[in-house]
Amino acid sequence: MHRVPALRRLGLFLVVIYLVSGAASLSYEILWTRMLSLQFGVSIFGVVATVTAYMAGLGAGSFLGARWSRATSHPLRLFAFIELFVAITALLLPLLFQSIDAQLTVLAGSTGYTGWIALQIVVVTLVLMIPAMAMGAGFPLILAAVQEARVSLGSIYGINALGGACGALLPLWLLPNLGWLASLRMVAAVGLVMAGMLFLLSWRFERSERETTPTPAPQRPPLKWLLAYAGIGAGALLLEIGWTRLFGMVMLRTEYVLAIILAVFLLGIGFGSLLARVLVKPHWFSVLPVVASGFALFSLWWLPVLSAWIEQEHFTSLFAALWLQGSAIAFLTLPVTLVLGAWLPLLAERVGNRFQSGVWLYGANSLGAALGTLLAGFVFIPVVGTNATIVLGALLLLVLGLGLARGWASRPAWALVIIMGLVSTTVLEMPPVSRLLPKAYAGAKTLSLHEDAISITHVVAGADGQRQLLADMRRMDASSEPTAVVVQKNQVRLPLLLHPHPQRVLFLGLGTGISASASLAFPDLQRTAVELSRGAILAAQSAFRPVNGDITRQLHVVRDDARHFLMSDKAAYDVIIGDLFHPDLVGRSALLSRQQFLRARQRLAPGGLFVQWLALNQFDVANLKVVLATFRDAFPQAVIFVDAFRLAMVGMRDGEVSSAKLLANVQRLGTAQATGATGGEGPWTWLGRYWGQIPALDVPLQDEWAPVIEYRLPGARYNGELDMSKVLAWLQSIRPRVQQAASELAVAQEDFDAFERAYIATELAHRSWLALLRGQQGEGQRLLPLAYQANPNDRWVGFALADAVLQDSAAAEARGLTERQLLESVLRIRPDHTEALRRLWRLAQTAGEREQAAAYRQRLETLSPLDAVLQKP
Repeated sequence: MHRVPALRRLGLFLVVIYLVSGAASLSYEILWTRMLSLQFGVSIFGVVATVTAYMAGLGAGSFLGARWSRATSHPLRLFAFIELFVAITALLLPLLFQSIDAQLTVLAGSTGYTGWIALQIVVVTLVLMIPAMAMGAGFPLILAAVQEARVSLGSIYGINALGGACGALLPLWLLPNLGWLASLRMVAAVGLVMAGMLFLLSWRFERSERETTPTPAPQRPPLKWLLAYAGIGAGALLLEIGWTRLFGMVMLRTEYVLAIILAVFLLGIGFGSLLARVLVKPHWFSVLPVVASGFALFSLWWLPVLSAWIEQEHFTSLFAALWLQGSAIAFLTLPVTLVLGAWLPLLAERVGNRFQSGVWLYGANSLGAALGTLLAGFVFIPVVGTNATIVLGALLLLVLGLGLARGWASRPAWALVIIMGLVSTTVLEMPPVSRLLPKAYAGAKTLSLHEDAISITHVVAGADGQRQLLADMRRMDASSEPTAVVVQKNQVRLPLLLHPHPQRVLFLGLGTGISASASLAFPDLQRTAVELSRGAILAAQSAFRPVNGDITRQLHVVRDDARHFLMSDKAAYDVIIGDLFHPDLVGRSALLSRQQFLRARQRLAPGGLFVQWLALNQFDVANLKVVLATFRDAFPQAVIFVDAFRLAMVGMRDGEVSSAKLLANVQRLGTAQATGATGGEGPWTWLGRYWGQIPALDVPLQDEWAPVIEYRLPGARYNGELDMSKVLAWLQSIRPRVQQAASELAVAQEDFDAFERAYIATELAHRSWLALLRGQQGEGQRLLPLAYQANPNDRWVGFALADAVLQDSAAAEARGLTERQLLESVLRIRPDHTEALRRLWRLAQTAGEREQAAAYRQRLETLSPLDAVLQKP
């Protein structure tokens, strides 16, 4: 009589412990996926490798655990050893992967990018399968321990899944507060405590158990059932990987996307498993696959609605963004995952001997899921796209589910498949950008779409005719719009100007090719560009050729990851240029790490320099300091240049940046070449953008194995801390006085006046922009003319003043100026002002001044060849 309450207590203890075990397992998965993003960068390969290893390990481990559970009278004790092993492995894996990474670095030089990725995936999968197999072995052992405690298969499976959902969410708190390594150690500590508790329970409840007599192996379910349920596992993972890719494109776009999707996925599985006990009537076997397939397709129909809502919604904090966006994803996917959770206990009940059959089904489903993960990442997404991959997963669930329910010869079942197949054709293709981001791209036309395992790349044309390159729905001045063209070209002009005679240049990122086209002004230059996105390469070769000078024909393009290329390439370059990118995206922050900066330094020729650009609107002051301090650690003599709202960190292998080197470089060029090399602004304008040496900063460094910024920046963005005015104010506070700057640049005495005017013009311009950002309109407008007087060659100063003149129509009327006179005054400030040229062209056409209209048109076409007005009669 006393045994029944004891067993009930044991059952309660085990349910709680298995919930915590599920939480720890998913926390490991999220944290290890983060670890693997170092190897695999921005692609989904890290997710694919981790999930494949997990699912294959869980499947193989469950079969192994089933054998152990029949051969032992102490399943709890064995389960405790397993939890202890997993926790210790979790603590050792970072050290192991650092060693593996070092070995792979040695092999990088003899292996292409594809082979390097394949090798890493094989190694990573084999390593991670070991702890995953241990986790999988725990499932039959815990089932063996609870058989007499009146805990159902659905309950134990569901509780573990709910624990997994909590574990997937746990890193959302741990990572920003503790970082990656400390988070992993904390979860491992929980695993160690849990192992200790299991040992205590084993000692308390298993001392008087039966003798260790092996029990006969249970009869497995029919093979067709196992194959069908394995296929359902494959279909489920097609959905999960597809959703991770698709929702990650439109939502938070950070380290947190996978965690949210996994949490929602497991939440549904957990509740579905617990609800299975009420789905006892046979017709549910026919209903479940229809529900799963229908709602999977429904998630694609609602994707534009979700994306448009996220674009327009204002989230007050990172927590609010996580909660609201996660709830939206749950709304779209929870019906599917509820079905997936209910299937296992229902099938086990139908087969009979539910605990033993549950182990077989669980193992088959996990192995099928591993196969589905590989197919999604390496076959379906690259070949047919993410939308079609989700459709395939939905139809696979429908076909196999109906086959299990009604038999594959059932006519009604096939009729449902045909109907659902026809319905799915409406969502096979990704919606146009104008529907996904209607606020930013209303009326935009999608010119091309390229999707692979690296990114989803769109080229869109706006109503004004200008084209933009979007990688996973993001852009960074990757546009044919004239101002964006100048921004992109300046990213190459400055580095090539700072070297006295560049001969070999390496571009880390190609994008539209517009940046690299600025190098055409420099003669006898060997150009190499590293670009991972095939879509970007194709866009540079075709869509952006009118504005990039057909640059891809005049440089060597290598499709590779920048990290791998710098490890494998043995060439030495005079100038290496790091393109702009979003720093808080998974895998991208490694490009701002100390290790990456040192790799770039190793590829520099004597006298060479490396320039990494940052977009100031992507940073708050604290995280900007982290990147600057990290760069200074790799390049102790590093200096800063600021071009409008873009900051260039300049590091030299040896020597220093000086005015003499820049002037000598310009003087060797012809007049037209010098104009192109400086963008028509002259050498002193560029020297005037000097911002001094990077100061010593007491902040943590960005390390590949101890990253900082990708956890801090998302919170800063959603909490409103990305305040450009604070960034500009801090930069103003560290800028040296003109005399000190002239000394650091070794400006000759006879050149001091020219340098001083350019330096002060930059100072006044930034003070003006800072005043405008702070709402001090009068002060901002007062400083602009002063900056223009100091240096009329400065493009940003001239355009700011020209725009102010053009917008102040009241002042023009007060002075008695006609529209034409106003526009001509704007052109006197900036002859390349496209809006003024466009309006003057129209005025000349209306007035019948053909020659003047043709002249304006020619100037406009040179500046903006894709302008929509040029295509109109």
